[in-house]
Amino acid sequence: MKIGLISDTHDNLEACQKACEAFFDEDVKIVLHAGDFVAPFIVPVFAKARLKLIAVYGNNDGEKIYLKERFEEAGFELHSGPYELKIGERSICMMHEPRCLESLIKAGTYDLILYGHTHKVDIYEEGTLVINPGEACGYLTGKPTCAVVELDDMSGRIVEL
Repeated sequence: MKIGLISDTHDNLEACQKACEAFFDEDVKIVLHAGDFVAPFIVPVFAKARLKLIAVYGNNDGEKIYLKERFEEAGFELHSGPYELKIGERSICMMHEPRCLESLIKAGTYDLILYGHTHKVDIYEEGTLVINPGEACGYLTGKPTCAVVELDDMSGRIVEL
């Protein structure tokens, strides 16, 4: 099973649409968003693409109650991070800011750790697959990106939008 990873969309609806198209092409069914959507404008984009969206708040997500309401109305999930979940047999931790990243890696509890905030692509394995999909918005780097992970073999790769 493939999942999509995205972060730091910062209201860039065109980038969200391109990410949804990439996820559709990859046969992704679940997307994990590591925060900084800023406003709920992305919700209809993911709803129209029929992708299940599970997200954590980022530091730029101000209207938390309103955002949560819009997510829940669409059947999506929005949590404070770090947030733990299981997809199939895989244990995943997602967060926006990587404050406790090293501790989580050392704990060895997770198959995948997703984070955002830095707007920089980062992908490596240290007993745990660790991915920052970069910035989907492309505002700082000029290179909008997301990621796709194959849960069967825990392989991940960055996708340029």
